Amino acid sequence: MEPIEVLHLFPELDKKLVNLLNELTPEEWQKPTIASKWAVKDVAAHLLDGNVRTLSIVRDGYQGDRPGEIKIYGDLVDYLNRLNADWVQACKRISPQVLTQMLETTGKEYHEVLSKMDPWADALFSVAWAGEEISKNWFHIAREYTEKWIHQQQIRDAVGKQEEGIMYREYFYPFISTFMCGLPQTYRHVDSPTGTSVEVLVTGETGGAWHINKTDEGWVLRQNTRLEPNAKIEIDPDTAWRLFSKGIKPEEALKKVTLTGDEELGKVALGMVSVMA
Repeated sequence: MEPIEVLHLFPELDKKLVNLLNELTPEEWQKPTIASKWAVKDVAAHLLDGNVRTLSIVRDGYQGDRPGEIKIYGDLVDYLNRLNADWVQACKRISPQVLTQMLETTGKEYHEVLSKMDPWADALFSVAWAGEEISKNWFHIAREYTEKWIHQQQIRDAVGKQEEGIMYREYFYPFISTFMCGLPQTYRHVDSPTGTSVEVLVTGETGGAWHINKTDEGWVLRQNTRLEPNAKIEIDPDTAWRLFSKGIKPEEALKKVTLTGDEELGKVALGMVSVMA
């Protein structure tokens, strides 16, 4: 896997977020989002949690409450969901103005911490949804970028302010490229012959094409391949970000995608979730 360069995008993404939040009305702060039961203010609070948690753990070496024994993937998800819920509930007492100010301040410190990481050193936290037990820092940073991108997009979607937002190639392509690293993990239980190939095409100028090929060692992600795909999935960018972040279900997305070749093989890709779930 080639490193996905995103570090330079964090300040731009944060600036767009702060500008957006400063424009919101009191009513818009309370609008529901597709992020489960969270309103706009809750999603913004979750973004602040990401900044604060990184500064505390990575910069300051402070762990706080430890998760206890993590035996399976579900244990980790349950622990993170509990942390997220506790933080969002506590932030109910913080005003939108204070929340925005804290996001602006901690965002700069957060970016500084990421900038000091050796991209090829082992990350403190692996990218579990990609099936990795150990990840490099560059992949961890790319995963953090997807968190920043997806939650800002959820806010923009809720308040109808996607214009001049982050659905441009410079912001979207690194995001979706990182998400596609979850494809091999999604197909890990699909027993296809060696040489089988699946292509996922995200349409439009913001998107691109990704392939996974079945090798003797398992499914491998490829940006390019000489193999003719046995299954091809075409999906528009708006559907892609919603689907792969659990914003919509595969059954709903199926109405909006084009499948060619082996449809059952292609449908597997619609079950990819590139967030902790």
